Amino acid sequence: MSKQIKLWQGNEACAEGAMYAGCDFFGGYPITPSTEVAEILASLLPKAGGKFIQMEDEIAGIGTILGAAAAGAKSMTSTSGPGFSLMMELLGYGCMAEIPCVIVNVQRAGPSTGLPTKGAQADVMQTRWGTHGDHPTIALCPSSIEESFKLTVKAFNLAEKFRMPVILLLDEFIGHMREKMEVPRPGELEIYNHPRPKVDPKEYQHYADGSSVGGPYAAMGSGYRFNITGLTHDKHGFPTARLDEIQWKMDRLRDKIDRHLAELTEVEEEFLDDAEIVIFSYGAAARSSQQAVRQSRAKGIKAGLLRPTTIWPFPDRIVTDVLKKCRTMLVAEISQGQLVYEVERCNKSSTPVVPVLRYDGEMITPAQILKAVEEAQK
Repeated sequence: MSKQIKLWQGNEACAEGAMYAGCDFFGGYPITPSTEVAEILASLLPKAGGKFIQMEDEIAGIGTILGAAAAGAKSMTSTSGPGFSLMMELLGYGCMAEIPCVIVNVQRAGPSTGLPTKGAQADVMQTRWGTHGDHPTIALCPSSIEESFKLTVKAFNLAEKFRMPVILLLDEFIGHMREKMEVPRPGELEIYNHPRPKVDPKEYQHYADGSSVGGPYAAMGSGYRFNITGLTHDKHGFPTARLDEIQWKMDRLRDKIDRHLAELTEVEEEFLDDAEIVIFSYGAAARSSQQAVRQSRAKGIKAGLLRPTTIWPFPDRIVTDVLKKCRTMLVAEISQGQLVYEVERCNKSSTPVVPVLRYDGEMITPAQILKAVEEAQK
């Protein structure tokens, strides 16, 4: 059976990837430039026996997917900057209650209403630190239409396995560009579904040790008694003021990421073996960075590309190692500079870290990055 070749835009590939992953519930509110994700799922989900609901705002939208996921659905919402801001409180609730779901943020230029039809990469730090309190984050960032599909599938898998909201960070450039891709056949990509508990309902603990990553947990209404709350809670989900249980809960949230960094970290490396100048870039900006690297090589400049597809957790160790080996690292972003500070944090060798930025709503170009490479080469 030959593969299907589709000419899809990033938002369309994201919606199709959600269906491939087994998404059966979408709740949200349309907002430029993410609206196509909702529009396509509004058509596809009912045909597959799923549910689609358009709510009155983004707060209600994320509330519906948390409720659906707690009841056993694979759930998802999509939004952009202002809507993402509205979701922050309930995103924190999903982290504390350990509810798996996927939140797609197709980034646009801001702040406030900003440039609704223009792209940006300025929600990266909000994705990590936008909610209050201590908790980890998983966020993925595609640079192509094919990755928009595959990383959507991966986001659902990680949400199910790590039992938490996972964020997919597209940007308007990727969301609205069109590119052909081979559609994976059914069964070709891994689909992860968390195991259901096998213990007697009287023995069940919703937050039992070992359940935070890859462990069993029950859906509401399945015969197992437990509580779900945004309060700090014990292993049954009931609020607690015991210091040992509070410490246990907060450590549980942190450790589910910290103990699996090698599994979660994913980067693409190009020409790094002998690179003297390395470009760190992600999302749409990485496409221009890749072209600039190839143009640099054609000019005899030893340039390379380091592109994370997992933005959070940040690939600290890899960035630190690359900084030790290269002469200069350029950080190309479509913002006033956000991940450049994470790169600088990882710099243990005093290697120059140079931001290459664009933030007028237009795409950063290979020519702009190539110019920065040539200046660094002098």
